[in-house]
Amino acid sequence: MEINLDFDKLNGLIPAVVQDAQTGRVLMLGFMNEEACRRTLETRRVTFFSRTKQRLWTKGETSGNFLHVADILIDCDHDTLLIKANPDGPVCHTGTDTCFGETNGDGIAFLTYLQDFIERRRREMPQGSYTTTLFDAGVNRMAQKVGEEAVETVIEATNGTDERFISEASDLIYHLMVLLTSKGFRLDDLARELKKRHK
Repeated sequence: MEINLDFDKLNGLIPAVVQDAQTGRVLMLGFMNEEACRRTLETRRVTFFSRTKQRLWTKGETSGNFLHVADILIDCDHDTLLIKANPDGPVCHTGTDTCFGETNGDGIAFLTYLQDFIERRRREMPQGSYTTTLFDAGVNRMAQKVGEEAVETVIEATNGTDERFISEASDLIYHLMVLLTSKGFRLDDLARELKKRHK
């Protein structure tokens, strides 16, 4: 990845906002000089420049809680980075999930991550993947699976256990996401439709 950044505005440093790649939660803010940026790109582990110690430091070098780079975005002025990363554990030195004291649970944001994964499966079609077999089978089979999973969800809701109900409902959502993807839609399209109906 080629990065063209303006390091002059803050005397050789740029702010780097780190966001969880799966949950979208902001984890921390650090600063990078050119060398820290280069090392982050090379190792795919987030490395900052410590303003207090005046040296590079890789997040997790002492705790083992590394931040693994998933994507890097540059702002419109080329003087700030947004780094999407997958954390190995708590991010803050105090032991909290984020440096802002928030809990970094997957929550609903994981569904966006999952649909991105499903879209990659559709593009790459790797052998041995269950998702690949669904795309190979076509829209009729995908729609049939949504129907089957809906029936199983209803059965578990009325006559089953809570554990089986959650399991079947998860299968239903997954197969619906595959069907949506095959039709060129995303969960965002459902959210927009529901928002229009919400009063």
